[in-house]
Amino acid sequence: MSDEEEFLEKLPTDLIFRLPPSFDNVEDERRHRKERLAAALRIFGKFGFEEGVAGHITARDPERADHFWVNPFGMSFKHIKVSDLILVDHDGKVVEGRYPVNEAAFAIHSQVHQARPDVVAAAHSHSTYGRAISALGQKLEPITQDVCAFYQDHGLFDDYTGVVTDLEEGKRIAAALGGDKAVILRNHGLLTVGDTVDAAAWWFITMERSCQVQLLAKAAGQVVPIEHDNAVLTHEQIGNDLVGWINYQPLYDQITREQPDLFE
Repeated sequence: MSDEEEFLEKLPTDLIFRLPPSFDNVEDERRHRKERLAAALRIFGKFGFEEGVAGHITARDPERADHFWVNPFGMSFKHIKVSDLILVDHDGKVVEGRYPVNEAAFAIHSQVHQARPDVVAAAHSHSTYGRAISALGQKLEPITQDVCAFYQDHGLFDDYTGVVTDLEEGKRIAAALGGDKAVILRNHGLLTVGDTVDAAAWWFITMERSCQVQLLAKAAGQVVPIEHDNAVLTHEQIGNDLVGWINYQPLYDQITREQPDLFE
């Protein structure tokens, strides 16, 4: 039995408990993914993860598995609506939408989606604390409960050769990610993935915060790490995509109530 199945078995049967929805047709599933994608971009904008035109979140199309939806190049995260999202094919061509694609978004995300058929969504942005950790060429250490979601479950792309516009570079990033949920791109930032947009977005948000905590803790003094066995156990408890999805729901509720125009 998987960790997610064990989690579901423990849920109360007489109380309301939200879980990821299922769909009877591809049109509804596509609309759902696009709505979650637009909401995630708004949240990233609200949290200050933008840096000019850098940063992108993608969602695999439920029908055309080699196509993905992504934010258009040059548009603020804070303004993106469902109708602004663009659909990009395996050659980097925009097949739906009115705007161009970020070249780096295609170079990185196309290779991640190709290498990881289990991944529905991937998130990358030049967030402040993620960049700071990446500049140190360090991985995250098990020093808090929350960061254990990444224990033995994130990689380090230990290289930097400029803005990623080459598919071969994207393939190397995908290789550094491997089967993990996240990878730190040295001198660059963070990238996270998930089996839903919600999970991928949550992993990015909590990873960014974990980078901040590690920097603060180490600047303050000697950290006390969580022992290996306890870190492994905590990862099993909080590190699967279903728990990531659940953790993200309060943020989704907040942004959709504050900014309902994102559904347009």
